[in-house]
Amino acid sequence: MLNQMLIFLLDTLLGLFSLVLLLRFYMQLLRAPHRNPLSQFLIAITDFLVRPARRMIPGFGGIDFPTLLLAWLTQLILLAGVYILQGYNFTSTVGLAAGALALLALVEIVKMTLYIIMAAVIIQAVLSWFNPYSALAPVLDSFTRPFLGVIRARIPPIGNIDLSPLFVLIIIQLLLFIVARTEGEISRLF
Repeated sequence: MLNQMLIFLLDTLLGLFSLVLLLRFYMQLLRAPHRNPLSQFLIAITDFLVRPARRMIPGFGGIDFPTLLLAWLTQLILLAGVYILQGYNFTSTVGLAAGALALLALVEIVKMTLYIIMAAVIIQAVLSWFNPYSALAPVLDSFTRPFLGVIRARIPPIGNIDLSPLFVLIIIQLLLFIVARTEGEISRLF
């Protein structure tokens, strides 16, 4: 019972922190506007860790590698903590376990990325019906434009209805099936 509560707390705290780091990474990568409440919140929450990491790990080509690496490390610590709390003994297969945990953390980052895109597409679609000029609209547009733009270039609106969000969501669901299968294959190494 205590282990389940600790796993829940670990998963909640480190999972949310990893999500915040990943959101900060993508907001910078996709050039989302910095003058909005979400950007300011993400910077305030993560600056204590990102600034020192940037001194040690350089970015390259406009990509904020320190923030991405911190998100991955947070996922790695989360997974290691969960496996330890579940009673897994790492001493017999340290190398294999470390490699599997590193891959599993990478898969979790990919899965979280897909969920971020999915949530941004859904929220943007709903906001476009009710409040298209909200403060989040420019942020959501910067998140979804690269994905929706590819579909919009191939499938024009039908009867003034843009179906690109639907196609993006279908593609994300298919990718999530692949990610889940990959996650299952890596988990078998334990």
